[in-house]
Amino acid sequence: MHPESVSATNTAPSARPAVEVRNASLVYQTADTPVKALSNIDLRIGEGEFVSLIGPSGCGKTTLLRVIADLEQISEGQVLVNGVSPHDARMARAYGYVFQAPALFPWRTVLGNVMLPLQIQGGTAAQNRAIALEHLERVGLQGFEGKYPWQLSGGMQQRVSIARALAFEPKILMMDEPFGALDEITRDRLNEQLQQLWQRERRTVVFVTHSIAEAVYLSTRIVVMSPRPGRIVKVIESPLPDERHLALRDTQAFMDVAHQVREALADGHLE
Repeated sequence: MHPESVSATNTAPSARPAVEVRNASLVYQTADTPVKALSNIDLRIGEGEFVSLIGPSGCGKTTLLRVIADLEQISEGQVLVNGVSPHDARMARAYGYVFQAPALFPWRTVLGNVMLPLQIQGGTAAQNRAIALEHLERVGLQGFEGKYPWQLSGGMQQRVSIARALAFEPKILMMDEPFGALDEITRDRLNEQLQQLWQRERRTVVFVTHSIAEAVYLSTRIVVMSPRPGRIVKVIESPLPDERHLALRDTQAFMDVAHQVREALADGHLE
């Protein structure tokens, strides 16, 4: 792949930036030798975009997400979230974070889990309950508020996690392979529901995945990363319509984008 092909696709979107990463690198100091996890990352994510980070295991996708979320600190460069540092954005509760595993408290009901961040923020019990119930309805879990996590399927537990992340109205939703451990049928259904949720609310979403089909189906842009040290190989602008359905995956347009992603992943291994 020629270098100019990367720069041509890595054009900044017109929307105001929700996330800006400038020449960011991260080096872990280990007992024997330093490990470079990220190398010279430049990325701009506009408000309301759905951006997926995809690459092989160990390429730094989750590390980059954690840097944006103030869960890891870069060694060089700059990161801004809504125009401020990741730390300030976290303190301002600018984002919600959905982990690979649901990470629910088993002794709290579904409603209790979703209400937890609201209780930490303050507000009356009645207000917190109303907000939590509203977000459970948005993810299709109305009627399950009195259940405990162990009474739900894996897909339903992950929907509780999404409702909890959305409950305090974050501007940015960060998702670290939230559907990776689910069966394909459940994953397809949750992909569709997440896409519909994004359609309705147009929050900025930063999404980590190993799945080419998932990245293509969900994203307005796809960021392809190389094996360690993690670099951005290519940023692919999706030509697909904003409103999507699962049948879109059988179209030539979808397969063409998937082919671009697959080629970029292969190029990343060759560099």
